[in-house]
Amino acid sequence: MYLAEKLEALRPLASLFYPPACAVCARPVGKTEYLCGPCQKKAQRIIPPFCAKCSEPFAGAISGSFTCGNCAHRKLQFDAAVSAYRSRGVVRFLILQFKYNRQLHLRHPIGRWLMEAMADPRLQQKGFDLIVPVPLHPARVRERGFNQAELLARMLAEELRIPLSSALQRVRYTTTQTAFDRTDRMENLRNAFRLRRKGSMRELRVLLVDDILTTGSTLSECARVLREAGAHSVYAVTAARA
Repeated sequence: MYLAEKLEALRPLASLFYPPACAVCARPVGKTEYLCGPCQKKAQRIIPPFCAKCSEPFAGAISGSFTCGNCAHRKLQFDAAVSAYRSRGVVRFLILQFKYNRQLHLRHPIGRWLMEAMADPRLQQKGFDLIVPVPLHPARVRERGFNQAELLARMLAEELRIPLSSALQRVRYTTTQTAFDRTDRMENLRNAFRLRRKGSMRELRVLLVDDILTTGSTLSECARVLREAGAHSVYAVTAARA
């Protein structure tokens, strides 16, 4: 985490020479803002109807709870995964800049999106005991300099006053998931995670945190490990849904 902290420490100095600007279009913005009004309006909020399990939006006319094709023929180990926005346009741009271009200050608007997701009825009044970020393999952390899920989870934990725990660790390096379909993603992640030594999840209500949900395979595999360790429930929250 040293690199992440060092880069963030330089931000106040940079602001003396470069006035705050929208992260997408470079229009002037307030000191605590990261997107201008027009760009923020382009962020596509996930609204009903959507899958009760994984938040996949449904374009047609439907009322009540339903299960999408992504969830219908497999057993996902989390109780529900809630996302605030579609990973499209400005939302995807911000997340990719944060993850791959080390724009660590962008964790703040992404963290706000996570807080918006926490207002979903599926997550309210759950009384979570623990927040757990989806871990990266150590080699990936060395390559990137930080774990984006951990940074976001830390912000969420501070805001909600819920303990943060690095209970999970990634023990198998896997190739990127982007080239795989749903079945291959699940196979690629098999036995990739485990609980850290002396970790116990017995009867705990756990909230998993990640940046983007695609098929839910990563969150499901993490949830499986937590459930096998005795977790009472495992919900997940992400800023965006592919």
